[in-house]
Amino acid sequence: MRKQFIIGVVAAALAAASLVATSSVSTAAGTDFSKCQNLKACGGMDALVKAAQKEGKLNVITLPRDWANYGEAMDLFSKAFGIKITDDNPDGSSAYEIQTVKTAPASKVPDAVDVGITYALDNTNLFTSYKVANWADITADYKDPSGRWAGDYAGVMALSYDTSIPKAPKTFSDLKDPAYKNMLAIGGDPSGAQEALMSVFAATVASGGTADSVQPGIDYFKSLKTSGNFVTALANGQNFLAGAYKVSFSWSFNGPGAVATAAKAGKTVKYIIPTDAVIKGTPYVMAIPFNAPHPAAARLWTEFLYSQNNGKTSMTVGSTKGMTGSKIFSSIMGGQNIWILGGALPITFDAMVAKKTNVTAPEGYGIPKGVKVITPTVAQQDAAKTLLKAQWPAIAGN
Repeated sequence: MRKQFIIGVVAAALAAASLVATSSVSTAAGTDFSKCQNLKACGGMDALVKAAQKEGKLNVITLPRDWANYGEAMDLFSKAFGIKITDDNPDGSSAYEIQTVKTAPASKVPDAVDVGITYALDNTNLFTSYKVANWADITADYKDPSGRWAGDYAGVMALSYDTSIPKAPKTFSDLKDPAYKNMLAIGGDPSGAQEALMSVFAATVASGGTADSVQPGIDYFKSLKTSGNFVTALANGQNFLAGAYKVSFSWSFNGPGAVATAAKAGKTVKYIIPTDAVIKGTPYVMAIPFNAPHPAAARLWTEFLYSQNNGKTSMTVGSTKGMTGSKIFSSIMGGQNIWILGGALPITFDAMVAKKTNVTAPEGYGIPKGVKVITPTVAQQDAAKTLLKAQWPAIAGN
């Protein structure tokens, strides 16, 4: 889930050509929607919705339906506004998203990306400036002052397991037990996928290390690979249902969707947040590429995901034909609450609590009380990826 690290060698000339490819530009009453930097500059919600509906399409990328309730977000957006969503490579990684922005044909470029924060910091030049209406409620540490990117939601590392296994794990350290032979998988290459990277941080802390160096976490996986407990199958729904693994490290916000999906296939999955390593991730980051092919839809999608409305869902929205854009927008559930319902911690959560606009999270997906919570800094994540790029291929390739 946002996990599979795809490596590609692309000529610099091709990347440069893609970046200057001409995107479609929506105009309404003289508004250039590829350049307006806030809702007012876009002519207001009615004008933005009208332009987005005229485009009729939205390209998203690496958004699994059971990841942070994105399935509900996409369904609601499409039903409410009548805009078709194309989701490229749902099981891809942050690295894949950035590569696609740089190299995809103009019509295939994503209209918005949702990446690990280090990928946003390293590629800010790829994104355009846009500040959503709730910009002031976004934590200052996690937004670009010029509006090129902003944090959207975060999660806590959890253990996900098939309840049919003989022994239920309670901690990351438990997984060293031979009872878990051929059972453990993670979300791809940790040097390129954020969830997998945080899995290594969790293993590091559980092994007595700190976020300053993930060497203990690398050694943890190396040991489990040698013992046969760790398998290199990608931890995703397809591989889980095929029996490729039984236990995985996963974001807490994968829980509600994954549990429901597994139940439909006759399997029972449980999520727990272990107490030997409580790792809260830095937030994922939302950004609009400069060359987004549907610039109005991209801005509407972003406004939708940062909305704090407590409104109708995809199951209750009904027909919106004849309604103004602003009326549609104000009547539907906002993305910040959709993420809460998916077990995620939205970036404006504190502001929402103060304003009493937040919905109630599913039971069991909060951070355990009285446990030290560690959030690796961007610098620590960069240092970890340097180590992993050098050492992980030997583990994955054995």
